[in-house]
Amino acid sequence: MTALLAFWSHALAACLFGALLIWQLREGVGATVQRLLLGGLLLTLLWAWLTAIAPLSVIAAHAESARNLLWVGLLYSLSAGSRGDDRQLQGVGSVYAAVSAVLALQFVTDQLAAGASGATATALATTAMLLRGTAAAGALVLVHNLYGQAAPASRSSIRLVMLALAWLWLYDLNLYTLAYWQGGVAGTLYEGRGAAVALAAPLFALGGQQIDGWRLKLSRAATFQSLGLVALCSYFGLMAVLATALRGTDWSWLKSAALLLLAGMTVAAVVLLPSARLRGWFKVTAAKHLFEHRYDYRAEWLRVADTLGRSGPDAPPLTERVIRALADMVDAPAGLLLARDHGGIGWQGSWRWSGRLPEAGDGPVLEALWSALGETGRVVELDPTGAARGSARDRAVPLPPEWLGDERLWTGVPLLHGERLVGLVLLATPEVRRPLDWEDFDVLRTAARQAASTLAEAHGQQALTTARAFEDFNRRFAFILHDVKNLVSQLSLLTRNAERHADNPEFRADMIATLKSSAGKMNDLLARLAPAPSAAAREGAVTFALRPVLAAAVAGKRAAHEVRLLGPTALRVRGDPGGLEQAIAHLLQNAVDASPAHEPVTVHVAEAGERVRIEVIDRGAGMDPEFVRQRLFQPFASTKPGGFGIGAYEARSLIEGMGGSLAVDSRVGGGTRFTIDLTAAPHRESVPA
Repeated sequence: MTALLAFWSHALAACLFGALLIWQLREGVGATVQRLLLGGLLLTLLWAWLTAIAPLSVIAAHAESARNLLWVGLLYSLSAGSRGDDRQLQGVGSVYAAVSAVLALQFVTDQLAAGASGATATALATTAMLLRGTAAAGALVLVHNLYGQAAPASRSSIRLVMLALAWLWLYDLNLYTLAYWQGGVAGTLYEGRGAAVALAAPLFALGGQQIDGWRLKLSRAATFQSLGLVALCSYFGLMAVLATALRGTDWSWLKSAALLLLAGMTVAAVVLLPSARLRGWFKVTAAKHLFEHRYDYRAEWLRVADTLGRSGPDAPPLTERVIRALADMVDAPAGLLLARDHGGIGWQGSWRWSGRLPEAGDGPVLEALWSALGETGRVVELDPTGAARGSARDRAVPLPPEWLGDERLWTGVPLLHGERLVGLVLLATPEVRRPLDWEDFDVLRTAARQAASTLAEAHGQQALTTARAFEDFNRRFAFILHDVKNLVSQLSLLTRNAERHADNPEFRADMIATLKSSAGKMNDLLARLAPAPSAAAREGAVTFALRPVLAAAVAGKRAAHEVRLLGPTALRVRGDPGGLEQAIAHLLQNAVDASPAHEPVTVHVAEAGERVRIEVIDRGAGMDPEFVRQRLFQPFASTKPGGFGIGAYEARSLIEGMGGSLAVDSRVGGGTRFTIDLTAAPHRESVPA
């Protein structure tokens, strides 16, 4: 009956894993992890079938060792694929090497036991059981460490496969522990082993559907690998000692006590180890009593820099990254950011915070808190009892009563940039609430400085963008004001002439045309107050003839001074006709103001290869080289009484905006020559009407 049960239980496992292997093959054979998964399923199938038809045979034992070795290889591949630097694998690699060495030793021991007899065969069989139990314990350590070190976002994809492997090796651990204790095969546990393995098949099937997500991101936990290995090996060693001591005795009560101890330790491992609270307590206790430093400072600093510096369209907002950078250091599950804006001090961001936000507190209380933290920069603990709030100086910080009454809040970390407080991060209570020590304070203050610098830089960049927008508006307004001054001068001259020539029909017609032109220019000036055009808009240059543009600019000045237009004005150029007229008008106004009444101003046009050159020449007082070099094209620098000093600056900006250049040649007492170079348009292009 027992042989029949063993056969059918292992046959069931073979059938299930065979079906699972065929189903998984539909996905194809791709990456290394996928090949190892398929190999593990295949060897588990072979082991189950060989055990069903030839139980306790050496080939079945070899199949079991090969199965375990391949599953360990899968764990190693997952761990290695999550690290970019092979040097980081040295610590965990030694654990994999030790487990693999035990499995390799099983092959040798099983083979030697098959050819031995008598006491030697018994000793080798006992050694084989001890090795199998040790291998199962080490494999459980690897499963626990891989799953425990995986970042929370990576765990969901491997959870079912890790659970299946843990179930297989936990069953083997108890099976070989009892077999070693009893000095032979552990009866019912061995017969039902196939059924137990069959229970893992659905877990492998479901977990294999998430194989695309088996790219893990591991967190720092290498120090605790040794502790886990010591704990499990101590468990197995204790059971081996008890089994050896009780073998051959008739003290049934000692056997019962050993069984009770085994059951208790198994239940504790299954129930307590998955507890987040227990793991948190163990981590805190181990760090406090066994290690000099709690933090891997290099890894923490790199992680903080990576979190704060994350960019791109998929990057979280800066406020979330600032909170997370501090929360991840102390295993805080969530956090809030308090900062000052135009409406006062209030919540500016959150990370993983669920439920209602805490009360921010009254304005005077927050102002007092802001002032105190700005002076001290100390990390404060939000303990309702006040017992764990650090020194007397920490307890003197005026915290809002609403915060102290909220069990969700744990720690407040001020963000100091220079001597200025730019924010306060409130961290949520972790699974195990503990008082902070000097190392926590140091690492949080250091990371907070970096976070504050990043936050202040972002605020400064935003302020700079706003200031640049205002600067651009003010610059355009200054240009417009300068142009309005010129229009006012033109209209004033028109008004004076109207007193003498109002009865002349030709003057009235000319006055109406001048008024229409002035009104149009004023409308254009108002339109220029709008935001500057984009680069694409500025690149949209058109082809136009110079004659109408130059004629319009010259006509506006001839009423006050003689202006001569010379050269081939029928040439065409590419650019902005309105901007060119505006620039030439500025240069003509400067030339007219600088010239004696009897000296005409000349506008001369010439063709120079693929360029068109426009010169504005006067015979005025001229400028010295220092003024030309240092002040001519600087806004608000002028040699004329009451001048704005903007005309030359705006003229150069307009010409350079259409791809041209503006040069000046001036001598004191010898006049001034402004030279404009523009791109000539091909003759085959048509001139717009």
